Amino acid sequence: MALLEVENLTTHFVSHEGTSRAVNGISFSINEGEVVAIVGESGCGKSVTSMSILRLLPEPPAQVTGSIRFEGTDLLTLSEKKMRTLRGNDIAMIFQEPMTSLNPVLTVGRQIVETLRVHGMPDKRQARERAIEMLRLVGIPAPEQRFHEYPHQLSGGMRQRVMIAIALSCDPKLLIADEPTTALDVTIQAQILDLLRDLNKRLGSAIMFITHDLGVVAEIADRVIVMYAGNKVEEAAVADLFQQPRHPYTQGLLKAVPVLGSSAIDGEPEKLAEIRGQGPSLREPIVGCAFADRCDFVHDRCRRERPAPRTVGNHHVVACHLVESNNG
Repeated sequence: MALLEVENLTTHFVSHEGTSRAVNGISFSINEGEVVAIVGESGCGKSVTSMSILRLLPEPPAQVTGSIRFEGTDLLTLSEKKMRTLRGNDIAMIFQEPMTSLNPVLTVGRQIVETLRVHGMPDKRQARERAIEMLRLVGIPAPEQRFHEYPHQLSGGMRQRVMIAIALSCDPKLLIADEPTTALDVTIQAQILDLLRDLNKRLGSAIMFITHDLGVVAEIADRVIVMYAGNKVEEAAVADLFQQPRHPYTQGLLKAVPVLGSSAIDGEPEKLAEIRGQGPSLREPIVGCAFADRCDFVHDRCRRERPAPRTVGNHHVVACHLVESNNG
């Protein structure tokens, strides 16, 4: 049994302006100790998926259906009290922007201590020692001093490390990282990725890594899920996906990644590839394939019928009529 099993997850937002179909029936699993990346352009439903798993979306306006089983228990059936116990203890989250996630009027040490005390460590001295230990674990120098500092006194990279320390303080079995390196420069980004990879190996926590950066995916993930317009369009081991992407959208994403030195070939600058057009409106029902209007291989069936996920190789799943027809 997988640590996390998501089946037919659908998350819609209902308002007086209509229904926004943010996530449309996606299914996937994460095993213990595994790093799974969810990738796609902005607005494809990556963050909504993570917020749905932790049940952080207010209902209404959100309507979440399907099944989200963690260690065999469906999280959608739990009471809010039990979910509060599970959040931070068994499933923790690193948010995208630490400056808005950390409390600016509390020291970073107090924020870690309060997390520990809420989740069952009543002794103040023990919680303080654990907090300093966590700051040291995530590579913050002079942790005894940093314990007493406020978020504004730390750099962006240090604040992100504090967020990781808070998330890991209760030894979660699953860590959800929502674009944790987006606001950081490339040097600090590399350090954070190294840190997460090291913590994954040492502590054994599974990681669900949300990003739009395929370079980051190649660095950290074991398996990758590609989302488009609220749908899962492809899933494969990272090496398989990079070597043989099967969905036209995935192929477009990979072609759009700049290649070092490519502009110097034959002395002529090479134009960066792009995916033409724009994504569909999530407020309108999508008939057929959501990528049809932007696909270079579109045919009539694509506009009439939504492609079902199909296994085309060693655990390589693609939702595309083209793949189906090429495989007989």
